[in-house]
Order: sequence, then C-alpha cells, then structure tokens
Amino acid sequence: MPLVVLVTAILCTAVTSGTELTFELPDNEKQCFYEDLAEGVKFDIDFQVIAGGNYDVDCFVTDPTNNVLYEERKKQYDSFTHTTTLKGVYKVCFSNEFSTFSHKTVYLDFRAGEEIPLLPDMNRATALTQMESACLSIHEILKVVADSQTWYRLREAQDRIRAEDLNERVSYWSIGETVILFLVSIGQVLMLKSFFSEKKTNVATST
Repeated sequence: MPLVVLVTAILCTAVTSGTELTFELPDNEKQCFYEDLAEGVKFDIDFQVIAGGNYDVDCFVTDPTNNVLYEERKKQYDSFTHTTTLKGVYKVCFSNEFSTFSHKTVYLDFRAGEEIPLLPDMNRATALTQMESACLSIHEILKVVADSQTWYRLREAQDRIRAEDLNERVSYWSIGETVILFLVSIGQVLMLKSFFSEKKTNVATST
C-alpha cells in the first residue's frame, strides 16, 4: 500500500510554467517584469501588497505593441487572466510613484501556458483507469492545498508586519511617556524647592 501511494504521488507531479516572487517596491519608483509568450497562450496574474503604507499599488499589463490589457490604481490585491493574441514580450509593471515615503512589499504570481498532462496518454478517448482517476483527484487536492498555503502565508506575513509596526509605535510612545513623566517630575521638584527658598528668604528679611 505505501508503494502505491508513493507511485501515485510521483505520477501526480506536473510541470507548470510560472513565476512566484516577493519584491520590494520603494517610494516614487516603478518595477516591470517581462515574459516572452507565443500566440494563443493563456496567462494568469495574482498580486497582493503585503507591507507598506495603505497596502496599495498601481498595476498595469501591456502587450508587445504597448496596448494596455489591464490597468488598476491603488489596488491592495487583484487577479488578471488573458489569452495572448500576439507573439512577443508582455510587460507587467507595478508602480509606487504616487507615494512619497511609503515603501511597499509586493507578492506576484505569474502563470503561463496550459498545464502539462500528468500522464502521456491522459487525453485519450477511453475512460481513465482507477489509478489515473486517483492521480487526478490527488493532483487537484494538492493544487487547492498549495493555493491555501500561499494565501495563509501571505496573510501571516501581512499580519506579522502590522504587529511589528504596532509594537514599534507602542515602544516609541512608551519611551515618550517615560521622558515626559521624568521631565514633569523634575519640574515639580524644582517648583517645590523654589517655594521653600522664597519662604526662607522672606523669614531672613523680616528678621
């Protein structure tokens, strides 16, 4: 039984053309990514801002003739799917030029092309065997698990950055309160000391 599960897991492995990355996007800057695609190729883009400012960014996609296929302003996250009509280099750009001081961290997932069949004869007209059906089922479940892990990983990174930012603000506020309390204490001591000094001077004068 363990051998069957191992073989099934190996058969369920499929090669997919894609890029998944997280990059820094400084303020007042723009970064672009390029992909050379053939005609009739379907590609998918998913992005999400996981840190910085209001968690938003400008994004646009252009074809080889610089026609705009997708353009959104100040988006926190979004998805885009398109099937190419021209062969050439497609460009995906992210802009933080509207921000003067907020540094952003952006996650990008770019997938292109159709998924390669798990088995060489998977597209035949006859019905699938029990092993092939199990392979397809496991493969679909693994894709759902991978997508869920990516989503939870992004949420965890975003929440962690927010928590660190909040902790930094609380620390600075606590330090400020400590300094203010120390200055107020010194001021009160000096004020009380001045009261007794004036009383002592008045007593000496009257004598």
